[in-house]
Amino acid sequence: MLEIGSLIDGKYKILSEIGHGGMSVVYMAINERANKTWAVKEVRKDGVLDFEAVKQGLVAETDILKKLSHPNLPSIVDVIDTDESFIIIMDYIEGNSLNRALSEYGAQPQEYVIEWAKQLCDVLGYLHSRNPAIIYRDMKPANIMLKPDGNVTLIDFGTAREYKEKNLADTTCLGTVGYAAPEQFGGMGQTDARTDIYCLGATLYHLVTGCNPSEPPYEIKPIRQINPELSSGLERIIEKCVQRNPDDRYQSAAELMYALDHYEEIDDKFKKKQKRKFASFVAVMLAAVIFGASGFVFDYAATKKASNTYINKINQAKTTADYEEKIKIYEECIAIPEQAGNKEAYLGLIKTYRDNDSVFSVDEANQLEKIIANNKQELQKDMASYTEICFETGKLFWYYYDYGDGDDKLLTNAISSIGWFEEVTENAPKDDKNENINIGMAEVYANVGIFYRDIGTHVEEASDKGQYKPVFDNFKKLMDTVASDNSENEIVRLELMELVKNAIEQSVTKFKGDGVEKEDMDSMIQNIETLTTGIDENVADKVKEKKYKILNDIDDTKAAIEAAYGTNIGG
Repeated sequence: MLEIGSLIDGKYKILSEIGHGGMSVVYMAINERANKTWAVKEVRKDGVLDFEAVKQGLVAETDILKKLSHPNLPSIVDVIDTDESFIIIMDYIEGNSLNRALSEYGAQPQEYVIEWAKQLCDVLGYLHSRNPAIIYRDMKPANIMLKPDGNVTLIDFGTAREYKEKNLADTTCLGTVGYAAPEQFGGMGQTDARTDIYCLGATLYHLVTGCNPSEPPYEIKPIRQINPELSSGLERIIEKCVQRNPDDRYQSAAELMYALDHYEEIDDKFKKKQKRKFASFVAVMLAAVIFGASGFVFDYAATKKASNTYINKINQAKTTADYEEKIKIYEECIAIPEQAGNKEAYLGLIKTYRDNDSVFSVDEANQLEKIIANNKQELQKDMASYTEICFETGKLFWYYYDYGDGDDKLLTNAISSIGWFEEVTENAPKDDKNENINIGMAEVYANVGIFYRDIGTHVEEASDKGQYKPVFDNFKKLMDTVASDNSENEIVRLELMELVKNAIEQSVTKFKGDGVEKEDMDSMIQNIETLTTGIDENVADKVKEKKYKILNDIDDTKAAIEAAYGTNIGG
C-alpha cells in the first residue's frame, strides 16, 4: 500500500485513504504545485492472482475515460505503471455515493431522484453518441457520487465497453445482478444503449423505493405497491425501462429524458384532472356565484386557523431550549400548506443549526436542502423571502459546514456555498424589497467560492493569470464587512481571517504577478492581526485555539510577503 505522506511520480502527495475494494485502494492526494486534489487508485501487482488480466481491464477503463469530457464524468490525468503497482490518477469527486445515501436515509425524495435521473440521461446520451458508442453497463447507486452542490458524477468504468457494429454478442458477461439487463448475461445479443436504459431504470427503482433489486427476492415491483404516494407517471417510466425485451424499452437516453421531463403528464392524477377540467368549468362558475360568499368565509376561517397555528408553533420553537424539539417544531411549521412559503420557520431552522454547537453537520445540510427543495416552488412566490433564505443558507455552508479538515475544510465550505449565493445574485429583487439581503456580498461570496473551485484547473492549464487580483479585492470586501462586524459570531470572523491569511501565504507571488501592491498586502495582514488580537478572551476553547493559531502563524505570512516583494517594492 502507498504510505500516507509519500510522493508519487514526484508530483502527487498521498494525504489519506478514502476507500478500498478487493483489488484496489483509493487515496486522496494533492499536487502541491498546482494546488489541486486528486484521487489515486492503486492496484498492487502482488495482491492479484492474475494481474495481467486485471491490468487489461484497467487499461481499457483508462483508455475510455481519457477520450471523454463531460461535467458528470471524472477525468483521468495520469497512469503510472511501477514494479509494485498500477496507479491511476483521476479527478477527486467530493461527496458520497447514492448507495450511502440509501443506507443512511432510505428511499430518496422523488423530486431529487428525477433530477438525478435527468443528469444521468445526459451522461448516457453523451456516451452513446461517441464513435464508437460507449456502453456503461454497471449503473447502480454505488457508482453514482452525489456532490455537495446536488449534482451527480458517474464513476467506475471497469465494465464499460465500446459497441461493435458486427458483434452478435458480448465476449464477457459483466454487470451487477439486480441492476443488469438480461442481455448482459448472454444469449440475447450484445449490449447496446438500451442496456444502460435498463440499468438506469433499476437504479431509479432502488433510489425511489429503498428496495434493493440485487437482494432477495430480486424483483422490480410497481413502485406504488411499495409507496402509494409516488407518481404513477414515474412508475410507468421505470416499468418501461426494465422491460425484458430491449425493443420494449426506451430506445435512447434522449427518449427517456423527454419522458422524465413530462412524467407528471402521464400521471393518473394529471390525466383525470385534465378530463374533469371542462366538465368542472361550468359547475365551478355556477358554484362561484352561489357559494362565493360562503366560500370566502370558510377560506378565510381556514387560513386564519392555519396562521394562528403557525404563530403559536413559531413562538413555541423560540422558547424551547431543546435542539431536537426546535427542529421538529420548525419542520411542522413548514409542513403547514398555507405557510410553506413563509420565511420565518426556515430562518429559525437555519439559526438553530448554527447556534446549537457552531457546527453545520452533513446530516443537517442534507435535511435543510431537502426541506428547501421540496418547498421551492412555494418559496419562490416571494423572491425577496426566498433569496434571504438562500443568503443565510449560503453563509451557513461557508462558515459552519462540517465537511473535511483544516485548510481543505475552508475551501470545501466556500465551494459548497456557491449555488446558494448564485441563487441570490440571479433572483433577488433589485428594489427596496431586499433590505435583508446584501446582493453585492452574495456576489463576493460566490466569486471567492468559484475562484477556489476553478483555480486548480486554471493553474494546470496555465490560465490562472488575472484570477488573483479580483479575488484579493473580494477578500478585502469580506474583511471590511464581515470580519470587522462585532455582531458576527467570533468563529465566523476567525474562519474568514484564516482563509484570507492562508490564501495570501500560499499564493503571494501570484497576487504580486496580478498587480496587488505590497502596501495592500501589508494592510490586509495588519488588519487580520489587529482584528484577531481583538477577539474576546472569554470565549470557547475552539475560538481561542483558532485565534492563537492565526496569531502564531502570521509571522510566516509576513515573511512570505517580504520574500515575494523584496525590500525595494512598495517602499
